[in-house]
Amino acid sequence: MSNDDLNWITNFIWGIADDILRDLYVRGKYRDVVLPMTVLRRLDAVLEPTKKAVIDMKASLDAKKIVHQDVALRQAASQAFYNTSKFMLRDLKGRASQQALKADFEAYLDGFSPNVQEILDNFEFRNQIPRLSKADALGTLIEKLLDSSINLSPNPVKNADGSVKHPGLDNHAMGTIFEELVRRFNEENNEEAGEHWTPRDAVKLMARLVFLPIADKIQSGTYLTYDGACGTGGMLTVAQETLYDVAGEHRKKVATHLYGQEINAETYAIAKADLLLKGEGDAADNLVGGPQHSTLSADAFPSREFDFMLSNPPYGKSWKSDLERMGGKDGIKDPRFVITHGDNNEFSLTTRSSDGQMLFLVNMLSKMKHKTKLGSRIAEVHNGSALFTGDAGQGESNIRRWVIENDWLEAIVALPMNMFYNTGIATYIWILSNRKPEKRRGKVQLIDATAWFKPLRKNLGKKNCELSEEDITRICETFSKFEETEQSKIFPNAAFGYSKVTIERPLRLRVELDDHSRSVF
Repeated sequence: MSNDDLNWITNFIWGIADDILRDLYVRGKYRDVVLPMTVLRRLDAVLEPTKKAVIDMKASLDAKKIVHQDVALRQAASQAFYNTSKFMLRDLKGRASQQALKADFEAYLDGFSPNVQEILDNFEFRNQIPRLSKADALGTLIEKLLDSSINLSPNPVKNADGSVKHPGLDNHAMGTIFEELVRRFNEENNEEAGEHWTPRDAVKLMARLVFLPIADKIQSGTYLTYDGACGTGGMLTVAQETLYDVAGEHRKKVATHLYGQEINAETYAIAKADLLLKGEGDAADNLVGGPQHSTLSADAFPSREFDFMLSNPPYGKSWKSDLERMGGKDGIKDPRFVITHGDNNEFSLTTRSSDGQMLFLVNMLSKMKHKTKLGSRIAEVHNGSALFTGDAGQGESNIRRWVIENDWLEAIVALPMNMFYNTGIATYIWILSNRKPEKRRGKVQLIDATAWFKPLRKNLGKKNCELSEEDITRICETFSKFEETEQSKIFPNAAFGYSKVTIERPLRLRVELDDHSRSVF
């Protein structure tokens, strides 16, 4: 399917919001309805061919009083999800009363598998149904998404003579449409977009800095990729696509397992839905999220190690509540944050409670593979405070010392200003590896890419520029060449170390023993 076709479908769905929701929601809240309804329509279309098989399997399992039915129902549906209600969306089109439609639609939602229920719960979509029903908008919304002018099914729609009216929409194309909708809604809400959505140009750069330096070393096999602050999941999917492209160019066959954790309920729901829509059911099951799943205080993958890790953690955000759950500054025992380093068996990596960004880096470093040929590679975005905040012996300084003394830091790339939606401050990409090539050992490369960008024609919040394909290539080439230039500086690890020394000296006083002073004394 061409990009024009995908854009047309995206525009059609985007237009539904304005047509139906304009008088019900403020523009920034359209996504609360449109995103989950788009997910439902796609899942409905995918499940249609096996609907009868699922209903029959459900009846059989109930008759046999089998409690654990999930695996069997997935197999019957031939998907990682299913719906056991008697309804398809098209069955709900002709309801005469809103009351009947509301009841049947809720029964339809209740029939979905637990992984879809989790998406709906985190979208808080059921909270929207009374409002849509009362305004007589629910039926119109369903009819619009079932419109014959678009096809969200993987199967083609044919004319009476057997010719194709609308081609089928494969998982990748559907994922592209969904991601574009998410992007547009985030731009509409640009003040908060940057909290959960990293611009695609920055993500592409990060992925290439992770994979291109080892392109000729990647072997056929399975690799694990992780993001501890995965937002809507964009870094994971772009990393996967980049790995496939790089491996394919070297005629290697690779598979990836994606893992992520996200504390924000809505963005977690988007990430999980996006993977389901792309046919990545296993990856969707490997995402963990919601308010109770903070990466810092409730690590979802404590025993996992990963080949590749990318993340854009929140910076300047308090982690005080996490710290309290972990026992407080003096009671924290998490082995990620209190380690053995050198002669110190309780080397603390806990930072100020007002900013936990560097703890996300520590979390990823704790999950590196140390027994494989490639080891692990990491790309993470930080603001400037990660470079200098913290006195010697404090958490931030200890983290930098730990990283430098283990020789894990390959490079730091300074990005152009105003790259992100909700902040105009300076941002940096840290590139780390526990398998540095010989030429990089004992050294750190600093790349100034602040002048390499293309201005946007229209600002998106505070984002007024982007990295063009040429800019990304230029940065990657500068990294790869590892040479001293005006924009590339190379320093020995020792240049970044320092100690705080307290110098004490005797008290010095000046005394004048003249006649007047002696008389006063």
